Amino acid sequence: QVQLAESGGGSVQTGGSLRLSCAASGVTVGDNCMGWFRQAPGKEREGVASINSVGSIKYADSVKGRFTISRDNPKNTLYLQMNNLKPEDSAQYYCALLRSRYYCNLASSYDYWGQGTQVTVSS
Repeated sequence: QVQLAESGGGSVQTGGSLRLSCAASGVTVGDNCMGWFRQAPGKEREGVASINSVGSIKYADSVKGRFTISRDNPKNTLYLQMNNLKPEDSAQYYCALLRSRYYCNLASSYDYWGQGTQVTVSS
């Protein structure tokens, strides 16, 4: 049974940093496409970053230069380092997995989703 569990959300002021974690079980993070998504109230879900099994990474334009996606294969955990946070980054953040080694982008239909972790950035 595949499970994804996010943690690390919280409340920060503009310019602050947070690191989100996504612990996976029942599946190997390093063998699949992994992504971070976010959804703010009243808005559509937005892809933030993705990484495939060989480390090819994509970012949404809105987070380039501020967010970094990474993974720790021995810990089977995905991360999202978020720096220079802005109020518009406030959202529920989700990690997701697509059963694909190489095909991996933010528009894909991901197979598994976590429950999400809330990020709130105040001005």
